[in-house]
Amino acid sequence: MTPNKKETTTRHNLSFHEGAVLPRNAPSWAVSASERIQEKLQRRETGTTIAEESSQAIPPDGVSRVLLHSCCAPCSGAMVEEMMASRNIEQVVVFFYNPNIHPKKEYEIRKQENKEYCMRIGVQFIDCDYDVENWYARMKGMEFDPERGQRCSECFDMRMERTALYAHEHGFHAIATTNSTSRWKDEKQVDASGFKAASRYPGLKYWQYNWQSDEMTLRKYQISAKEKFYKQEYCGCSYSLRDSNEWRRANGIPKIQIGGDTAGLGQRYFSDPIMDAAEESQDVVDEFFAQAQNLAKVGKDVKERKKILKIYEGRRKNEATDGTTTGLNNW
Repeated sequence: MTPNKKETTTRHNLSFHEGAVLPRNAPSWAVSASERIQEKLQRRETGTTIAEESSQAIPPDGVSRVLLHSCCAPCSGAMVEEMMASRNIEQVVVFFYNPNIHPKKEYEIRKQENKEYCMRIGVQFIDCDYDVENWYARMKGMEFDPERGQRCSECFDMRMERTALYAHEHGFHAIATTNSTSRWKDEKQVDASGFKAASRYPGLKYWQYNWQSDEMTLRKYQISAKEKFYKQEYCGCSYSLRDSNEWRRANGIPKIQIGGDTAGLGQRYFSDPIMDAAEESQDVVDEFFAQAQNLAKVGKDVKERKKILKIYEGRRKNEATDGTTTGLNNW
């Protein structure tokens, strides 16, 4: 029988994480977000059950079964909890379809961690095909598009189309994706793919919400630190790996390491919610994508790409030397 909110014996584990104690110098956004999480914890301590507890993320009308496309465990934790906190939701199933992730070693690391996490919290995990050949065929001609460009739209479309098909075939009421939780992603771009995919099937809906709020971001990193999730150093595809390593090389930063207990930069596993969240600050994200846009304009011209990278050289040299560079290994 498929586990759901009413039936699974591990349902009580799907609760709001208190996470690590915030340091005294925690930024104001983190303090505010933590206070909101604490309020939910206090309601539970006074006898309010999870089923009675109201979630800020309200599902579309008539939705009780959700198929959640997941890119990785770190992005799924807080989103699954928020969905399951809704009194209207009976079942959330995680759907792993990510043929974009390269190389296969990185793909297996992310998939296995996501699968094991779902087993721990009693949520069904669907392991879909590693459809890598079709992914490369669909991305042909867009190899040098910038992050958040047309290639990313096609990548989101491909994954959400497969998610929507499975949802339609198995009676789910709505689809959603963990791609919308990361500030490294353009939520409008992600949502557009979700709505378009859901519209293919009568009655299927796409669950849109501000999954990138301060509260959701902090909770995501609290859960990731508690679970000691693997900290991936790039988005996932071979083109993201290439561009991220070019950026690092221009700044004298070690290249990305796939797997193992040592990251190319920073910590291999999540451990500090505040530090981890800082790596996803808007300033860091904006800087990276400004460079990505400039690189895309010159395409595969090696000399011009080196000139563009030269502009960013030195911005993080001091941080690179002492290993405290932020924002480059937390996708």
